[in-house]
Amino acid sequence: MSRRSESYKSLQQVEASSENGTSTPPRALLSLCSVWETSIQKNDKLVMISSKRNNNNNNKKKKEDITMFHGSKAPMLSITRYMERILKYSRCSPSCFVIAHIYMERYFNKNGGFLTSFNAHRLLITSLLVAVKFLDDRYFSNDYYAQIGGVSTQEMNRMELEFLFNLEFRLFVTTEMFLKCCEKLDNVGEYQIRRPISSNAK
Repeated sequence: MSRRSESYKSLQQVEASSENGTSTPPRALLSLCSVWETSIQKNDKLVMISSKRNNNNNNKKKKEDITMFHGSKAPMLSITRYMERILKYSRCSPSCFVIAHIYMERYFNKNGGFLTSFNAHRLLITSLLVAVKFLDDRYFSNDYYAQIGGVSTQEMNRMELEFLFNLEFRLFVTTEMFLKCCEKLDNVGEYQIRRPISSNAK
């Protein structure tokens, strides 16, 4: 790929100028948040429509699979604000969020399901923790990430293990795959984590 995407350039610029972390998200992360927010809104509506339809038809068909990444209620904090909080306090490389996004896609591809307001935050903090440990040379403890993410240390540890096993510990991301993800983020309207409500979770 001879030309670097604007999203990729924004990551390079931030990481080259930041030694103590940054609270200003680069373009790539803002694009990611747009992807996540759009997907969450769309999937939440699909879940609600499907739930009403099943209730009206007395359909006992399994709806959305509940995993340990699902909270009992949707957090008040938007996924964008949540990302900004993690970026500010974790001081991780912004590229870790792109890696985390790729990990989430792998998770959904293997297990089915979809990103909603009930699982997005926990999946993000978990996938980001895994990405940081794989990509960055220095990082904070699980206890610290649990505090940032608003979960207990025990939950953080369990979610990390569950996520790793679901990925079958396949954490390597090629340069080509990373760059391709950045290129797609340049056109966020065409690139979203979408899983049909009718998909059969394995």
